[in-house]
Amino acid sequence: MKMQTPSALPSGLTRPLQGILQGALPETLPGVFPRYAGFWRRTAASVIDTVVYGVIMGLVLGPTMMSSGLLSTEGLIRTALILLFTVIMWLRFLGTPGKLLLECQVVDADTLEPMSPKQAMLRYVGYIASTLPLFLGFLWVARDARKQGFHDKIANTVVVFQSEIEMDDESSKSLEQLMAELR
Repeated sequence: MKMQTPSALPSGLTRPLQGILQGALPETLPGVFPRYAGFWRRTAASVIDTVVYGVIMGLVLGPTMMSSGLLSTEGLIRTALILLFTVIMWLRFLGTPGKLLLECQVVDADTLEPMSPKQAMLRYVGYIASTLPLFLGFLWVARDARKQGFHDKIANTVVVFQSEIEMDDESSKSLEQLMAELR
């Protein structure tokens, strides 16, 4: 992956801060500085997700299945449903309910476009890598320049504020333009 150095760094930056910023921009997005969602916002999103998932799974699966062990048949079904729901939310809406409520999106780190299904699966499996060393992979978000946890680095994704992603405004396009894009 080729990286591009920002053409003009703000004056007065200390040497270490310049080093962090240099090489932080993908070549495909020269001059774009997205605003990354930080540790506390992402933590709040995870808390919201835990509550939402707990309510949904409790309603869908019932209290008996929710209290089963992780390695039981019921526990594996619950885990598979959460994985499926999470990956679908990432691919369809660019975030889980918590991230969407806090106006964040999970996107490809190089292009700031929606992540691929492969990236979504890698990101989910990457949660294991983020959890195993005493949650260091999640804590890493607090100190990383692009606010990436281990799971983000594995899948090459970033979490950014929604307002930072330019949406394609199709309201001003003609029918011919829209049809041409479909072909």
